[in-house]
Amino acid sequence: MWGCKKGVEDEIALCSAKLQRAEQLIGGLGGERARWGQLAAQLALLLDNVIVWYLYCHILNCYKWGYKKGLEDEIALCSAKLQRAEQLIGGLGGERARWGQLAAQLALLLDNVIGDVLLSAGFIAYLGPYTVNYRREIIHMWNEQAISLKIPCSPSFSLITTLGSPVVIRAWNMSGLPVDAFSVENGIIVERARRWALMIDPQEQANKWLKNLERDNNLKVIKLTDTNYVRVLSTAIQMGHPVLLENVRETLDAVLEPVLLRNLYKSAGVLCLKLGDAALQYHDDFRFYITTRLSNPHFLPETAVKVTLLNFMITPQGLEDQLLGIVVAQDRPELEWKKNQLIVEGANNKRTLKEIEDQILEVLSSAGNILEDESANRILTSSKVLSMEIEAKQAAAAVTEKEIDDARLLYVPVSKHSSVLFFCISDLGNIDPMYQYSLNWFINLYNQSIVNSPQSTDLKTRLDGLIAYFTRSIYDNVCRSLFEKDKLIFSLVLTLGILRPKGEINEELLSFLLTGGVALEAPPANPAPAWLTDKAWAEVVRCSLLPGLSGFKDHFVKRLPEWKQLYDLAAPHEAPFPKPYDQVEGITKLVILRCLRPDKLIPLVQTYVVQQMGRYFIQPPQFDLDKSYADSHCCSPLIFILSPGADPMSGLIKFATDKGAVSFETISLGQGQGPIAASLITHACTTGGWVALQNCHVMHSWMPELDRICAEVIVPQTTNPSFRLWLTSYPSPAFPATVLQNGENYFRRKDDQRSSKRSQKQHVPLLHIRPDMRPEFYISCPRTEDWRRLLFALCFFHAIVQERRAFGPLGWNIQYEFNESDLSICIMQLQMFLTDYTETPFVALTYLAGECNYGGRVTDDKDRRLILSLLSTFYNEAVTRDPK
Repeated sequence: MWGCKKGVEDEIALCSAKLQRAEQLIGGLGGERARWGQLAAQLALLLDNVIVWYLYCHILNCYKWGYKKGLEDEIALCSAKLQRAEQLIGGLGGERARWGQLAAQLALLLDNVIGDVLLSAGFIAYLGPYTVNYRREIIHMWNEQAISLKIPCSPSFSLITTLGSPVVIRAWNMSGLPVDAFSVENGIIVERARRWALMIDPQEQANKWLKNLERDNNLKVIKLTDTNYVRVLSTAIQMGHPVLLENVRETLDAVLEPVLLRNLYKSAGVLCLKLGDAALQYHDDFRFYITTRLSNPHFLPETAVKVTLLNFMITPQGLEDQLLGIVVAQDRPELEWKKNQLIVEGANNKRTLKEIEDQILEVLSSAGNILEDESANRILTSSKVLSMEIEAKQAAAAVTEKEIDDARLLYVPVSKHSSVLFFCISDLGNIDPMYQYSLNWFINLYNQSIVNSPQSTDLKTRLDGLIAYFTRSIYDNVCRSLFEKDKLIFSLVLTLGILRPKGEINEELLSFLLTGGVALEAPPANPAPAWLTDKAWAEVVRCSLLPGLSGFKDHFVKRLPEWKQLYDLAAPHEAPFPKPYDQVEGITKLVILRCLRPDKLIPLVQTYVVQQMGRYFIQPPQFDLDKSYADSHCCSPLIFILSPGADPMSGLIKFATDKGAVSFETISLGQGQGPIAASLITHACTTGGWVALQNCHVMHSWMPELDRICAEVIVPQTTNPSFRLWLTSYPSPAFPATVLQNGENYFRRKDDQRSSKRSQKQHVPLLHIRPDMRPEFYISCPRTEDWRRLLFALCFFHAIVQERRAFGPLGWNIQYEFNESDLSICIMQLQMFLTDYTETPFVALTYLAGECNYGGRVTDDKDRRLILSLLSTFYNEAVTRDPK
């Protein structure tokens, strides 16, 4: 127990000691705890500082790294920009001068844009119908007026510069638009005018151009004679297809008025147009063109205000270019082929260059920094490379084109001369509206002359021969389609036309020769009223004001006896004029003779033509039906334009028999005959027969249908090559101009052969007078000498009977329709009586001719007495016995 107690006490002492020690330690630990708290606080502060510094250093390091990276990126970007800039400067720097010059020009144009646009608007609105010279005069006057009113405009205004695009114009030229400025202006008017264009197009230049231009746009071609043209037009309006209305006359169908006036209205939010009773949805791409072949149409004002009238007649420059291409293509085909290839390539290259330039300018003008746009830079670089390649090609092509042009220029004399000839024959329409010649006919003749003219290795000899051959070919072919009275006029027109470009024609002298001048004041007193008429004296006074004749009036008064001596001569045109006017020649001599002896102008004109052109051009060839037939083809009507007394039908019937025609149907047009004629033509086109329509001038109302048949039925694809259409008509303005232009025209006067004989002093074979009678007929009479003499006398009598008709009531009291059938029956009766009787029965012959054949038409007693008196001069014994 004690031991237990002792053990407990020892444990308690030990625990007390430990407790005391613990209390001591705890007392010391409180001080350490306070110090540790201080140290912990210090440590926390240090840790905070370390963290801050760490963060600061981290942020600082990050900033330094980003700045470096940014600088590196900036350096890289600047290097790239510098490289791009160098590329752009190297690539586009060459354009700087050109673009700078272009910018200066555009700035100038911009300054003048108000006046230029004003003049352009006036040009398009008012000047379309006029000729090139009148357009220039009006524009010059407007330009000066605008400048005087302080309206800014270009000093030398040009519609082509203001509204034209070189790329578009080149495309037009490739489509067939002539290259001359007049035609290009017409193209701009067609494109820009607010009213649809009605083009006066006798040579079909506009027609061909539009068909080529709009071919890819599904162009619809219609005529007013088409039965379904309204339906075709309606469809085109809705689908947006262009429409060409061709070959219109001087009036337009009233159903077209809404189209011409563009009477548009909105329905359910879309544009509509009412055509007839139908309301059509109007397509914005719809275009409407109208052409007419009439060379001088007279449109009513109510028609003119609905359209833009446009003169599309070919110009000398435009025709020269076409003819040059034709002759070079024939003589030097490789040159023309290269030329055409270069034109096509040049047009494509220019179009591509324009597209590239537009693309470059679009990129340069886009928003943003061009140096930072890699794709834009890539586009500019590739575009410039392509542009430089094309420009190099263009430069090489320009050298080649110049070489080709130099070679082509050697043929320019031919094209210029031929162009003059075309406009000479075009002027013949002012003499007679039936004198119509198409450009296609002219070009076909031109091609034939190139092939058939003399060939030569020496170019000058070749060109001279071609010019001479073609001139003669034109003269021959045109003369056979002229009345005899107009053939010398044509020779003079041809001479003046050829001499005018050489500067050898004084227009003042020529105008006086044609008109006699205009009196502005009363002339002085007539110094020789006994033999000089007042009219002649007035012309003497007026001609003294002309170049080269300034002292003519005074000289005339001083030398009156000498001039009277000349005046009294039977052939004053062959005698020398009083000095110093004995040296005058050409137009001047014609002017003087016109004043004194106008009755002798014709022989002097003949002399003038011979001096300038040669005798060939006053000796027109005789009409040769066989040659004319050989020159024709199945789609070309053969047209006889008649004068009173001429009737070619008997000759045609015999000719058809000789040529072995499958059939020869004739019909005289009149009321109700139109459908029959159309049926005959349609049938003969298939079988290859011949059809003759007589008296076309009678059926004015059917002439448009004849025009349609010639254009649509008689076509090469479906017409038998043996088919021929023969037409006879008196001169008539209603006769279709297109038929005249495309046909072979022959003018027949009963007195043509006799007039030709008289004027040319050459023999005209009787076979040419009566081509319907076979040569055997003229040698079949056994009494050869009497037959020959009396036949000639009868023909002479017939010529006198016809000639008297030209003098009106002085020749016959009543106009009679003597014709070739009267002569034919008399010839056959004469041959029959001479064959059957040994003695010539003059009484019977006189009665048959004077009372029955010719006399059967005569109703006036005095005219009957006259015709019998004339006949007695030729039907008598003296004619058969007189050795002369």
